[in-house]
Amino acid sequence: MALETKAVSVDLESSVSEASTTDSPIKASEKFQRQSSFRRGGVIPTAICLSKATISVGVLSMSVHAAEVGALYQLACLMLGGVLTVLSIRMISVASIETKKWSFEDVCEELFHPVMAIVTGFMNACVCLGSAAGYLIVCGQVFVVVFPTDDATRNLFVVSVGIFVCCPMALARHAAWTPAVTVGFTRHLAAMTVGALILLVIVVAWYMGEHRIDESVTTESFLLGPGEATFVAYMNSINNMIFAYNNQFNVPQLTRELTHEPSRDGMTKVAILSTSVTFLLYALVFLLSVLAFGVAENQKDSLILDLMPVREEIHVRISLMAVMFSVLTCFQLHIYPIQQFLAYLVRKARGCSSDDEKADVVYFGRSLTRWYDIFCALGSVCLVVLIAVVITSLRAMLDFIGAFGAAYISFMVPPMWIIALRRKDEQNFSWFNKEILWSVSFLALGLFLFVFGTYSAILPILGL
Repeated sequence: MALETKAVSVDLESSVSEASTTDSPIKASEKFQRQSSFRRGGVIPTAICLSKATISVGVLSMSVHAAEVGALYQLACLMLGGVLTVLSIRMISVASIETKKWSFEDVCEELFHPVMAIVTGFMNACVCLGSAAGYLIVCGQVFVVVFPTDDATRNLFVVSVGIFVCCPMALARHAAWTPAVTVGFTRHLAAMTVGALILLVIVVAWYMGEHRIDESVTTESFLLGPGEATFVAYMNSINNMIFAYNNQFNVPQLTRELTHEPSRDGMTKVAILSTSVTFLLYALVFLLSVLAFGVAENQKDSLILDLMPVREEIHVRISLMAVMFSVLTCFQLHIYPIQQFLAYLVRKARGCSSDDEKADVVYFGRSLTRWYDIFCALGSVCLVVLIAVVITSLRAMLDFIGAFGAAYISFMVPPMWIIALRRKDEQNFSWFNKEILWSVSFLALGLFLFVFGTYSAILPILGL
């Protein structure tokens, strides 16, 4: 009898416990967050954050290339680039998951050699430096359009933005600005920045409605270009496409931050969604811009300068300020990989591995080397500001970065990782395996884009 009473009391206690757990508002909130499609660490917010790091600057120079090479060629490049980007992101996520490493430097060290890790980290840092400099160039162009001024005042404004906006963002503790919190706390901010660029598309559509299609646009020139494009122009259009989709520098970290366990399928969904949003926005922008502003020399360095004749309109000013807000919120996403690379160099100099607890302290910039973290952040921002002041052409900057750094990071490193991973299984490895053949082809394409793209990007800079 006593045993039966005890059993009943235990059942009652467990029932009360389950009921209290079910009725707990905290648990209910957590359950709702897990079920919400816009939850922290979910596919949709991760894809939006990845899109945010992609479309902020590249969208502004897309129409310049489309006006030279034609809409059909530019659209074909965008479609091909979108497919290659999805495959590249999947390769990176596979390598990160199988090696349990969450940065380009650590994966390269695991699969190759520290020298390879340093080279890859340097290239990744170059891409991020150029992208961040592009953001400040855009800020300078917005300032010139909204407040007509000379180059000296424009440079002063760029330096001021670097000091008073970018430096505080770069100095923020890594714990507050890692991609984990970007996916979590700022996922709504990322959606707002994408919305700001959509507002720019609406303004371009308004301009075309007010001023009609430009006189220089014919059916042939719109689809095929004015017929004056050279090999360099076609190649630079591809360079711009590579930069336009380049967001791979944050993929290892974002793969780790997906809800539950890191998943290659989950990251593939993120890649497809992010690339689709990017493709649609890019396609809308360059199609409307070419129709509105014309072909060939009628297009200026960026879409911002194209809107200068109507800068007095209040909605144009709002859209331009929204673009500035959008690019500045992307700044930390590009400074973080630079600091990450510099921290990796310090970690190797100290003889630490990525699995060392002390190395993690250095790596994430916590209390141990805060002074070094500050030095890296300020040094990165100063270098970005210097580049933005010296190079005022957004197009030249993006073409070179797309060819030199982004082609290496996006289309050469990922297939090399896959080949190195599969070679670990020496008994079953074969160069004629479908996955290996595809990886070799992907690597060959990346090598072509790296060599000839860089050559084509340098020629206009040198005035040749």
